[in-house]
Amino acid sequence: MSRPDLTRSRPHWLSFRVLRTEALAGLVVALALIPEAISFSIIAGVDPRVGLFASFVMAVTISVAGGRRAMISGATGAIALVLAPVAHEYGTDYLIATVLLGGVVQALLALLGIARLMRFLPRSVMVGFVNALAILIFLAQLPYLTGVPWSVYALVAAGLVIMVGLPRLTTAVPAPLVAIVTLTAVTVMAGITVPTVGDQGELPHTLPVLGLPSVPLTFETLRVIAPYAVGMALVGLMESLMTAKLVDDITDEHSNKTRESWGQGLANIVTGLFGGMGGCAMIGQTMINVKSSGARTRLSTFLAGVFLLVLVLALGPVVAIIPMAALVGVMIMVSVGTFDWHSIQPRTLRRMPKSETAVMLVTVGVTVATHNLAIGVVVGVVMAIVMFAQRVAHLVTVDSVLDPDGTTKIYRVTGQLFFASSNDLVFQFDYAGDPGTVVIDLSGAHIWDASTVAALDAIETKYRQRGTTVTINGMNEPSKRRHQALAGQLGGGH
Repeated sequence: MSRPDLTRSRPHWLSFRVLRTEALAGLVVALALIPEAISFSIIAGVDPRVGLFASFVMAVTISVAGGRRAMISGATGAIALVLAPVAHEYGTDYLIATVLLGGVVQALLALLGIARLMRFLPRSVMVGFVNALAILIFLAQLPYLTGVPWSVYALVAAGLVIMVGLPRLTTAVPAPLVAIVTLTAVTVMAGITVPTVGDQGELPHTLPVLGLPSVPLTFETLRVIAPYAVGMALVGLMESLMTAKLVDDITDEHSNKTRESWGQGLANIVTGLFGGMGGCAMIGQTMINVKSSGARTRLSTFLAGVFLLVLVLALGPVVAIIPMAALVGVMIMVSVGTFDWHSIQPRTLRRMPKSETAVMLVTVGVTVATHNLAIGVVVGVVMAIVMFAQRVAHLVTVDSVLDPDGTTKIYRVTGQLFFASSNDLVFQFDYAGDPGTVVIDLSGAHIWDASTVAALDAIETKYRQRGTTVTINGMNEPSKRRHQALAGQLGGGH
């Protein structure tokens, strides 16, 4: 009997090389998660343990339930900003109740197909999102570089040298991990006094406990938390889906955005049940995982959460002595690697339509000014829609020809007819000078909305008032159905 080929049946992620890559990536991400989770807890006005538990539970849950492999989710600044007013005014229990409701809202939005809206995201907005994110990641490091000993700058510079130089020699071990270990060893052995992870807040000593928040189950509680829960759900989904799309581009893989939306909702529900502050996809840690460390499977996300818990519980004293300078250097490298430098090259700017460059710059400007990615993206999308509508509106043409016998005039309309282009349509006809019969040929046009039907009604009314007979023909089937359903019913032309 021949022996079964175990290597052929073994999953790809169980190979030693993949396991090593995923485990080391998870360790680096876990180290980077600790100070950010603590910082975001401070922003939200809650105990640092609330943010650390959120990052642990989010990472573990999304590694199973999410639709984008190797993407990291945890406590984020955007969610902290949304939830901060609840924590400050009503306390931690109300914040956790808001997280639970926000997770339910995200799951419902996933079932309603909100992920499909990502197809309407213009590339210029996506580039602006990425560039703004890189800038925000860099700006978030500045507080750790202000009013600190000169040795901090030396350590950051040394870390950057390691992370730039080591990959040219070997990629067996992630350069960020080498930089963190090396700089920690140097500061301890040399007795250098610099800010450390332990200075950011107290690390937890116990496991998170399953439970429900102590809030009254009343309509008044719902009235308080519902607006913040909806805001959290929308901001979290927007950041997560855009981060997933960015990782898709980096890895040349397609992810299930609907599953990711549902997974984010489930992760927030589980996080709330364990007393966490909720969260969403983390672009900085995801870039460390995917770009800097080369992770590609769910294992790295799962291990990031597990390592985070192990580090803060079992190795808390060791983690506490890691210099913040090491983690700042890692995040600076992430910001540099995240920024789309090609988008601001003079050659690219010369070739790119000015409207798309403007959309990208506005997205960046609004996001950086508000420190809110959701606001920046919404403003960018609205601006892109307006500029697109203006461009398409100018592509509508109206040509006319008079029959040889002079009794009929034919107007041929070409282009996409919608509110922006059809508003001027009514002024393209010579009502007083036309003969008794007018034909409007729409075979080269498409009717998209009620504004166009109202404009055609107005044209017919103006001709009818002068005793002119108007015939509209050549409409394609969708245009014909829309025109038949709305003509004469809008009140604008009669």
